[in-house]
Amino acid sequence: MKSDIKSLTLDQIEETFRVWGQPAYRAAQLVGWLYRQLACDWGLMTNLPRALRDRLANEYTLNCLELVTLKEAADGTRKFLWRLHDGNMIESVLIPANPALYGGGSDRTTLCVSTQVGCAYRCAFCASGLRGWKRDLATEEIVEQVLAVERWYRATCKTPASAGPVSRIAGDETGDPEAGLAGDALSAPKFQQGTRLVDNIVVMGMGEPLANYENLLKALHILNAPWATGIGARRITISTAGLAPQIRRLADEKFQVRLAISLHAATDEVRSKLMPVNRKYPLRDLMSACKYYVDRKGKMITFEYLLIEGVNDGPDQVKPLAMFARRLGAKINLIPYNPVEGLQWRRPSATAQRAFHRALKSLGVTATLRQEKGSDIDAACGQLRLRTEAQQGSPLTD
Repeated sequence: MKSDIKSLTLDQIEETFRVWGQPAYRAAQLVGWLYRQLACDWGLMTNLPRALRDRLANEYTLNCLELVTLKEAADGTRKFLWRLHDGNMIESVLIPANPALYGGGSDRTTLCVSTQVGCAYRCAFCASGLRGWKRDLATEEIVEQVLAVERWYRATCKTPASAGPVSRIAGDETGDPEAGLAGDALSAPKFQQGTRLVDNIVVMGMGEPLANYENLLKALHILNAPWATGIGARRITISTAGLAPQIRRLADEKFQVRLAISLHAATDEVRSKLMPVNRKYPLRDLMSACKYYVDRKGKMITFEYLLIEGVNDGPDQVKPLAMFARRLGAKINLIPYNPVEGLQWRRPSATAQRAFHRALKSLGVTATLRQEKGSDIDAACGQLRLRTEAQQGSPLTD
């Protein structure tokens, strides 16, 4: 089976071109087409020789996501349902700027990306796992979610490409793809701040990110690279349901991404009811891994906490939750639950949400109560996919 070209780093492309006897600048031209011009067709890459394009097409795939459905909420949140090359579907959610989201400034636009088709962890409140797990996303399928949204944005908003024609690299004023290629011109084109829509990524869409560790990390390295999308590591947040060994592994990486823990309960009794993963990695093990991460990285983590009526919104959860946060220097992001069709859980009243928030803050904890986003477009993970598959007659089995 062929690899997809967007699964390769620039170093890998350069090495391939060296073996093929291609000049070094061809790699810069190619990544320019992929990540600046967002090309989905080898034939568009007109400053690459025809023979090179033909060989690339023979050796690699160039798959781009197909937009199946786009829904827009009143608050500006947009949910994209994408079809993969094998017919499976995944979701991405574009979240408008919100200063309360992961501490981000109000000038940021966040994309929530998926890492798996379905999910094997079957959290009781989540739509993603209702049809089980089908497969991990490949590196390029994670990367492509960002590129596909940028492609949609350019087409919708008539936004020009982030730079001029790829043939014009470093002072080429003639239009000749081989002119002006000296010195710095041999390097890959650099990301230019302010030319893209997405500048913040949260990896908390469909699937458990750390269960697809290798593909995820490579995808994030590509998205972070200046020759690709140039999204800063500190603007990338990985959210996990609590895979303790992988949290420790992530702590040992040099990559300075942020970490969020989908906690959702502060006692083992309640958390095991909501999240089966807690039976394998109970709170003691999870908090030990989080402490290792904080000690190694010196970075604040975030506890994600869905507020579910009558389940985890009572005073019995406040004190242990505050204790975990203080011990680790973590902040808590309270998220009112987005109801999922077919599941029993409900969102607490606004009064109950504020009371829980105040109780945490009274114990000296940094906590935010997230403004509701996208409930009118089934923005919770997996809902749009489930609804679409049901309409198409896909059985509720895997």
